[in-house]
Amino acid sequence: MIVKKRIRCLLLCCLAWAAGSGSTTAQRYDVAAFYWPAYHYEPRSGFLFPDKKGEWEIIYKARPKEEGHMQPKVPLWGYENEADPRVMDRKIKTAVAHGVNTFIFDWYWYEGQPFLESCINNGFLKANRGRMKFYLMWANHDATSYWDARNPRKDSVIWKGGVSRAEFDKITDRLISRYFKNPSYYKINGEPVFCIYELQTLINGLGGPVATKAALDDFRRKTKAAGFPGLHLQGILWSALPASISGVPGDKIQTQDKVLTYFGFKTITNYCWAHLQRPSGDYEKWADASTAMWSGFDHDFSIPYLPNVTIGWDPNPRYPFKAGYITNPAPEKFAKYLEKAKAYLDAHPGQPQIVTINAWNEWSEGSYLEPDTVHKLGYLEVLKRIFPAHPATTIK
Repeated sequence: MIVKKRIRCLLLCCLAWAAGSGSTTAQRYDVAAFYWPAYHYEPRSGFLFPDKKGEWEIIYKARPKEEGHMQPKVPLWGYENEADPRVMDRKIKTAVAHGVNTFIFDWYWYEGQPFLESCINNGFLKANRGRMKFYLMWANHDATSYWDARNPRKDSVIWKGGVSRAEFDKITDRLISRYFKNPSYYKINGEPVFCIYELQTLINGLGGPVATKAALDDFRRKTKAAGFPGLHLQGILWSALPASISGVPGDKIQTQDKVLTYFGFKTITNYCWAHLQRPSGDYEKWADASTAMWSGFDHDFSIPYLPNVTIGWDPNPRYPFKAGYITNPAPEKFAKYLEKAKAYLDAHPGQPQIVTINAWNEWSEGSYLEPDTVHKLGYLEVLKRIFPAHPATTIK
């Protein structure tokens, strides 16, 4: 498995260098920050956020749950509307100036239509003008009362995340025409990158692994028909990535690696360390335990693992009771794990040189690069020091 992985990584590297970056300077690393597009008015979620400011509402209403609890988190820029291109312009300028050259937008589809797209369509795409790249992570989980700070139960389902094949085809047509064809959409070897959050939910909705593979194969076919050499599927590595699937002809599929290979995924990353280690206590202990798992990922998977660095974790704005949270996060501590991610990429020169960050703006989960009133631009400054600013690359 390791030999095959090295061969595949070397091929990716050769293709990338042969094609060139399309810019005058060589691309060394891409820094891709997950972006949670919930800080604008979305009519469908108005029953959750009646102030019409999106999830900012629970941020400015947050209070400490115990002595020493650092809530509320206060954005230095205020509670801005991200769907306004003037607001997004400052986000883009700041991101690019500090080394973040790619946003990975959480993207949603519920009950036959997109959800929270205004941030991308009205904010980012109107403001960007080619300054940074972006791609989408389909956050295809159920929409639950987790988003409702007033509700002590967090598991009641508002909208289901699974989709039928007819819905899947509608989704993929939209992705290709509206996003993949945008010049700023992030590509590896010319292939648009599309990340899927919950593979098991996708399988359940489409009616099993064989039907899911057929749907993904058709997605690839349509992407090629649109003029691209292929589709780069990216998986999120956590418990929602199944470790086995049944009912597939041929070899038994009993590892997460074989599941990913069967469906044709090409890279994996994490969304956040809260999916790897229980979020409680000191930041460095949590970070050490999470990043110690990278060597296991490297051994267990035949496709490249893209290291993820998480800034912190405190989802208490979403809860009426005290939830577990990480204490003592700080920019210089974050820097230590950025260095570790850089070292990982340097040790894997044949794979895409991408580090993912949680997150640009997960204010409601206490993990954000955007400046607050405590650290100002501290997190962005250490990121700029370790991953100097440069244009994002689309490897064509």
